[in-house]
Amino acid sequence: MEITRRNALKIIGATPVAAGVALGEAAAEQTMAQPGHVMPATPAHQAMAARGPYKPKFFTAHEYATVTLLGDLIVPKDEKSGSASDAGVPQFIDFTMTDRPYHQTPIRGGLNWLDHESRQRFGKAFIDCAPADRTAILDDIAFPKKVKPELAQGAAFFSSFRDLVANGFFTSKIGIDDLQYLGNRPNQWNGCPPECLDHLGLKA
Repeated sequence: MEITRRNALKIIGATPVAAGVALGEAAAEQTMAQPGHVMPATPAHQAMAARGPYKPKFFTAHEYATVTLLGDLIVPKDEKSGSASDAGVPQFIDFTMTDRPYHQTPIRGGLNWLDHESRQRFGKAFIDCAPADRTAILDDIAFPKKVKPELAQGAAFFSSFRDLVANGFFTSKIGIDDLQYLGNRPNQWNGCPPECLDHLGLKA
């Protein structure tokens, strides 16, 4: 299977509905209730906008490089908009690891699993593999109903990671623009149409 942006977004499916998760329940509930609201940038996206290269707070340099590559394989750049890394998703995921520590062990363990699987198959870490070799691994773990039992751990990691990528991407400016989401906007009432007033024998 060729991993394209559109294939990835089909797999992600309706995840924009979960975009408020990264903000925290109370903050998301408060902001979503405001008329004309558009989801604001999260602290991770704000960190991305700061000058200078981003320095991961949780991930090692190798882990962060893997997170960046894997995110861009899930949401690659295309003619419509930017990739996951263009949207600041790696920074978002790094922030999430410290903001919600229960993610740390599954995600770090999953990244280790990915490298172990890559070395077993191709003698290299995932980021050092050829594109076709990376695709071969991801094809085996991307579709839970088709995953072999021995790859269940990798599939569970990839599903969780894909959710984080979707949350990060669709709470960024690039992701919101990609959805063409305009926020909750009130209808404009210009009064009863003239033809209706005429029918009732009334004047405007």
